[in-house]
Amino acid sequence: MAIREGSVFKRCSCRDDTTGKPLGTRCPKLKRPNGGWNSAHGTWAFQIELPRRASGARRQARRIGFDTQEAARDHLDHIKAALAVAEGDEQAAIKVADLIEAAIAKRTDLPGTDEVRRRIGGGADTREQVPTVGEWLTEWLAGKKKLAASTRLSYQGHITNYLAPHLGWVRLDKLGVGHLQMMFEAIEETNDHIRTSRASDDREVRASVHGMRTVSVSTKHRIRATLRSALSAAVSRPDLPLQVNVASHIELESAPRPKPVVWSAERVARYRKTGEVPAPVMVWTPEQTTRFLERAYRDRLYALFHLIALKGPRRGEAVGLEWDSVRLDDGAIDITTQVVQLGWDTAMSAPKSAAGRRTVTLDTDTVKVLKAWRKRQRQERLKAGESWTESGRVFTHPDGTGLHPGWVSGLFGRIAAEAGLPPISLHGLRHGAASLSLAAGVDVKVVSAELGHTTTAFTQDTYQSVFPDVAKAAAEATAKLLPLKQTGAGG
Repeated sequence: MAIREGSVFKRCSCRDDTTGKPLGTRCPKLKRPNGGWNSAHGTWAFQIELPRRASGARRQARRIGFDTQEAARDHLDHIKAALAVAEGDEQAAIKVADLIEAAIAKRTDLPGTDEVRRRIGGGADTREQVPTVGEWLTEWLAGKKKLAASTRLSYQGHITNYLAPHLGWVRLDKLGVGHLQMMFEAIEETNDHIRTSRASDDREVRASVHGMRTVSVSTKHRIRATLRSALSAAVSRPDLPLQVNVASHIELESAPRPKPVVWSAERVARYRKTGEVPAPVMVWTPEQTTRFLERAYRDRLYALFHLIALKGPRRGEAVGLEWDSVRLDDGAIDITTQVVQLGWDTAMSAPKSAAGRRTVTLDTDTVKVLKAWRKRQRQERLKAGESWTESGRVFTHPDGTGLHPGWVSGLFGRIAAEAGLPPISLHGLRHGAASLSLAAGVDVKVVSAELGHTTTAFTQDTYQSVFPDVAKAAAEATAKLLPLKQTGAGG
């Protein structure tokens, strides 16, 4: 028989006041009035239908008394992993079910996959050579020697957080579209739980999902892409009995690329009232950007934010910029490296694409700002003396050490808050620079090249008409859209 999904549920020992019968999963105290689970009432349990006994009788594995839903789910997944070892072999499956049933009856540890293989004997050599999805994902990722560190981290996150928990127990050649559908349905159920809990009037319910993030449609597509890549490698392996890449046959809702939305006066007013951010990608108006830069001018790293706001390098490109790549006399910088963030660790990396390796032309004001910053940094170097760290970076701490991308984002957020501005990400400052350039009438091909985009179509589709009112002033240079008086180093 095919391995059943099983179920995880919550129950209690309360009885009906009239009949005296156990309420089990029907007890109204199990949930709060807002629909969230009541952590102070009931316990979690699981059940799953096992392969029939040798006599043909049906049987279930069931265990109650878990403190959390996650603990019950872990035990259920453990059972499914054990059953997967014998999938396709009826007699071996009966033996595995016997082991599971005995462990539950004696309240001992459930058998692991290695123990199961040892106990059911050697009649399944071929099956034992077929890895589970979890085993294959681990082997596949370990063999990807040329992956960029950031890509490896992304793949590992998809495997650890989604693919292994939901699919890891399935034998590779038994993986079907249905398994993937159930995984994405479970992810969406978690999304619904987070959204409902966030909207709850109960502080404890809201606290229960603090720090939890919903999984976006685009992330679901990336999860599928990771699995598809891993399964494609498995299909090409002659020693693995996998003929079809099922990840290519699962349909997901479309993931439209989020476009920048301007913080108009109406949107700002609504945000002040409700705290709701209208869209995933927000950008400031020219006036708001000016206000930010006027406040940032009091910070020693003003030049960094000025560069991003005017010319739009990515955060990692700006943080990783080296003086060897800056030609102030020519009014240009060469983007050849970037700092990528791996968790909280960082690494230097080349841009991902050929388009990312580019030359950016600087306006006169930005050249003045960078010259003033270079002078200040040289003064800091003299003051630091032997304690100076020679990183070669354009933007550094006072001792010469390079900046951490996450730290820069935090500084950006604090300055924006001090300026009384609605929130955007540091990447939103790059979006703003792109939109300003297009609104100023700069040719889309020039903007696309300076941003490091692969195609002009992407640039035009993403940014054009973000500032329709400013676009009328097409004769204005981009820098003139920001009426800045500051051309010093700041700080």
